[in-house]
Amino acid sequence: MEIGRVIREYRKKKNMTQEEMANRLGVTGPAVNKWEKGNSQPDIMLLAPLARLLDISLDTLLSFEKDLSLEEINSIVYEINKKLGEESYEEVFQWAMKKIEQYPNCKQLIWQLALVLDAWRLRKEVPDAEDYEAYIISCYERALESQDENIRNRAADSLFGLYSRKEDYEKAEKYLTYFSNENPEKKRKQAFIYSKTNRIHEAYKAYEELLFSGYNMMSMVLQNIYILAMEDKDREKAHKLVDKQSNLAHIFEMGEYHEVSWRLDLLAAEKDVEGTIETMEKMFGSVDKISDFTKSSLYQHMTFKKLDEKFIENLRKSILSSFSDQETFSYMQNNESWKELRKRI
Repeated sequence: MEIGRVIREYRKKKNMTQEEMANRLGVTGPAVNKWEKGNSQPDIMLLAPLARLLDISLDTLLSFEKDLSLEEINSIVYEINKKLGEESYEEVFQWAMKKIEQYPNCKQLIWQLALVLDAWRLRKEVPDAEDYEAYIISCYERALESQDENIRNRAADSLFGLYSRKEDYEKAEKYLTYFSNENPEKKRKQAFIYSKTNRIHEAYKAYEELLFSGYNMMSMVLQNIYILAMEDKDREKAHKLVDKQSNLAHIFEMGEYHEVSWRLDLLAAEKDVEGTIETMEKMFGSVDKISDFTKSSLYQHMTFKKLDEKFIENLRKSILSSFSDQETFSYMQNNESWKELRKRI
């Protein structure tokens, strides 16, 4: 907040007119009016008396807050965008520099103003656009010092994008250290760097890992929504979600077992005899191929642990055992195919 706005805000809080303030400070009413409009600044000798009169500290008067409020930041960002549409880039750039000097500790403001300036110079073909780059980079670098992880990530992302545009992939890559290893964007950006620096195998592997983890995440989310739908007794939605699970497994080439197994719970809930035995047979028949997705070209650069025969056999027994659950599949008691299937245990 500029000093004029601070003076106006705290003067009003004390129910003091501009004339009353002027009289107490030994200045004219128009002088106070100019301060509040930002047309002039109080004399340095008046700062301490002014702060005492308003019952605030000099830091508050001079706006030396550690951070601006989100509303204040948004207001400044709105203002710079408006100025860029009305004034020359150089004029707005100088205005932004003064704002940053005014709030040197507000890392979010510094990053956002740099981002706007950076984007504008690229979109609008600003003359001598490269001349502004060093300062914009320095602002991004300052934002990296923020205590807020979100701001650090955004600043790192901005620097990654800037150096990637310049095809300086070595510099771009170093900013990936600011991203959490759990952040999928880090791996995607790393894969991009690999692809641009002739590390093709590593690029494939990183993209494939993203693909595989993406499938698992989407599958888990669909399963959780399915559980909610069943608890909510929304069978129509449950059927749709099961279809989505099956299609998802097909698209990601996870194999027949993963395509059909999602249906069993819903079929049991609806006591669908024919559907249940058909699904059971497909599941049991595809157990040996449960890891066939490891042979898919989608994941050919990834390394998977090979499933041994003992694991497959135990899995087969576990599946058959679950099929024989009398409580869950009581509606299957008179089905001959189900009886035959149980005999395999």
